[in-house]
Amino acid sequence: MRAEALLTAERYAEGLVQADRALATSTQCGERADLSRIHRLRSVLLRHLRGSADPEVAASLETALTIARQQDAKGWEIGAATDLAQLWAEQGRRAEAYALLAPVYGWFTQGFETADLKDAKALLTDLG
Repeated sequence: MRAEALLTAERYAEGLVQADRALATSTQCGERADLSRIHRLRSVLLRHLRGSADPEVAASLETALTIARQQDAKGWEIGAATDLAQLWAEQGRRAEAYALLAPVYGWFTQGFETADLKDAKALLTDLG
């Protein structure tokens, strides 16, 4: 929660420290419920600090996506997939971005008014 508040306050370096602490604490405690969300948040903070070309941005998103899939957490997965697809699209990898995001979006049959699904739909429309 602190990292999210610091992101909102545009205090990115402090937010990254908090996100890294949350990851370390989660690892020590064995708590995995929020790991995908924390990795996704970490990628946003890194992007603000270092730019989208930093390999850690993609690595954090790939980790967030992997964890969401392992946990069968579709809500976390659509957010991570959308962010990673957006990053790839910016890098000129539009076909890969679409191929990643389309099947994840296709799983949903409701909840289309949520921010993550609206973002995914808008990106797919742009990529299509």
